[in-house]
Amino acid sequence: MSITKVAGAAAAALAALALAACSAPGEATPSPTPAATAEAQERPTSEFDPGFIVSDDAFFDSSAMDEDDIQAFLESVPCRPDEDVRCLADHRQTTTTQPAEGDGHCSEYRGGIRERASRIIAKVSVACGISPQTLLVLLQKEQSLLTRPTVSGYERATGYGCPDTADCDTKYFGFFNQVYNAAWQFRQYTEQPDRRFHVGTVDVGYHPDAACGASPVEIRNQATANLYNYTPYQPSDATLADPDSGDACSAFGNLNFWRIWHRWFGDPEAERLPSFFPPCSRLVGGEACPPATVPSVG
Repeated sequence: MSITKVAGAAAAALAALALAACSAPGEATPSPTPAATAEAQERPTSEFDPGFIVSDDAFFDSSAMDEDDIQAFLESVPCRPDEDVRCLADHRQTTTTQPAEGDGHCSEYRGGIRERASRIIAKVSVACGISPQTLLVLLQKEQSLLTRPTVSGYERATGYGCPDTADCDTKYFGFFNQVYNAAWQFRQYTEQPDRRFHVGTVDVGYHPDAACGASPVEIRNQATANLYNYTPYQPSDATLADPDSGDACSAFGNLNFWRIWHRWFGDPEAERLPSFFPPCSRLVGGEACPPATVPSVG
């Protein structure tokens, strides 16, 4: 399936970024969790590298946060829901069992009754080998779901099945449906990487309107290729110069992914281990080492 998602209107996305960085008037700023923080860590957009948006180690690390970490993080993010809509920290949903997809792909997701959003995110992360931080950033980048949840936002939570040139496919609506299918799609891109966007030099457009142009990007890792296959645009010079407004040829999706990750989790390009460790220990290409060969860290 080809998923082409710009990530919504620039104003809404960037308003969500601002909300994520500060509490509502009169609210105390929550304490950061041990695993992550919702405090702002703004980085100049001049540092954005279109060829290396996030490291494989960060993107694929399913152990980055457990269910309790995710729940604490959701509770720490300032949230202003629409009327009669719950914040993600309070969202529950009955989920259905998803079968194992075979070696290297998603393992079985065992459905449950009234599972919290944090449990859904944690279980999907482990099943499909995608970091919960990746999924949290995706939820915010696509629908501002952590800071400004709406009924529509829950239906289209990760933008899965919502191409730029057509209406969303309603069969993928629903929070669990969206989170699972996005993670499944990222794993699909990883296991079958011979796609339009792949590691190597590829022309990447600036906007769904082809008249806005494109330029070559040297995509240096699988995680960055995955992001382009999901949202196939890079920020233009005008977008980087004015990331709050841009111009008529601005697509903010992958830039906002990078900006939100920086705000919430630090440097998305970071890796846990130095480069002299085996590539599989840093999840290069999205694949972890077999248990018997994982190096010990003294």
